[in-house]
Amino acid sequence: MKQDHDHVEMAHRISWLDVFTEDAFGGNPLAVVDAADGLSDEQMLRLAKELNLSETTFVQSPSAEGADYINRIFTIERGIPFAGHPTIGTAVAVARWRGMENVDFVQRTGAGLQQVGVARGDRFWETSMVQNEAEFGTEVDAARALAAVGLDPSEAHPQLRARVVSTGLPTAVIPVADSESLGRVKPDFEAIDALLADARPRAGETPNFYLVWVDAGAGEARARMFSTGAPGGEDPATGSAAGPLGAYLLERTGLERIRVRQGEEMGRPSRIDVLMEDGRPRVSGGVVPLIDGEVDLP
Repeated sequence: MKQDHDHVEMAHRISWLDVFTEDAFGGNPLAVVDAADGLSDEQMLRLAKELNLSETTFVQSPSAEGADYINRIFTIERGIPFAGHPTIGTAVAVARWRGMENVDFVQRTGAGLQQVGVARGDRFWETSMVQNEAEFGTEVDAARALAAVGLDPSEAHPQLRARVVSTGLPTAVIPVADSESLGRVKPDFEAIDALLADARPRAGETPNFYLVWVDAGAGEARARMFSTGAPGGEDPATGSAAGPLGAYLLERTGLERIRVRQGEEMGRPSRIDVLMEDGRPRVSGGVVPLIDGEVDLP
């Protein structure tokens, strides 16, 4: 601890990890800060803005029976109740700090309690989390959604309708008929924000914009997620959207398992596996720890 007449700074452990990948510099990067009980929301948001990642998380002591820790999740704009890669990445950071190599945690977020399992492998950590039961919201105007990313209405999937689904964080699942559509996207973020504002299931809950192509026969999907809350406007791996996609596909097609590829257009390829279990998505993927250090937060 460093002290002068004006302020106090305390060093916090911080870990940087790549999530939903088996290789460094792939997937979605995450920073995790330890011992964050005394930090204010303002301090946490300032650091999230400084690091400029899709999310930064802060580990706090559990306040409820049954939880191993609290996971506070911040984008560069605000705190959010839940997210996918911050859940499994934080669990790996906590396991490493506590000297555990194969452990199941229960974390508390703004969306409730989530089970998270981590196991150390030779090159990466294997992880999985169980998300909430799906809440199905309103259908989304597919023509308007596709126009917001520079695509023609005819590129919408003919059977799979665009719809908001949540398993902890709402997602506008927008299926296209051809995988080539994903490579021709030109997002208009003003139009995307207007669409998502109209699709909110509840006040303060803005859905992800999740453009997907699904090969149900192969059990595979490709996806892109756009948001002004993500640096550069696009997220390379979105576990909180892959879970809703799994629930959506089970409800619409009976498909119980899907592997989602995301981030390839950004040069950060990711892989997210979703298995539906008793109405809940189990979302799995690899995590690669990259950097360990300390940060002083005034």
